[in-house]
Amino acid sequence: MAKKWHEKGPEKIAEHLEGCLSCLSFPESHRRRIRTTNGLERFNQEIKRRTRVVRIFPNREACVRLVSALALEQSEEWLTGRRYVDMSELEEPRRVEQETEEAMVIER
Repeated sequence: MAKKWHEKGPEKIAEHLEGCLSCLSFPESHRRRIRTTNGLERFNQEIKRRTRVVRIFPNREACVRLVSALALEQSEEWLTGRRYVDMSELEEPRRVEQETEEAMVIER
């Protein structure tokens, strides 16, 4: 495994470098949150925990219903709960860009 990584790893990183560094285009306060997969890992742990409680599902649809309910619950928590990232920091540069574009159109 290590030998394969040494052969193909640098190629893959160079190939996908833009994607790997995309978190750097966000404000500093957002980087710590978006560069990791902690939220997704926590969600997966919760699914695993809840499915262990049930142990045996009567059919596939029952499992899908449980996981869908958990996903909906998580989505609502992210929307209404404590702010994970402050989106106003992203809106400010966008507003400046729009004003600049409008000024350029008016000048023409």
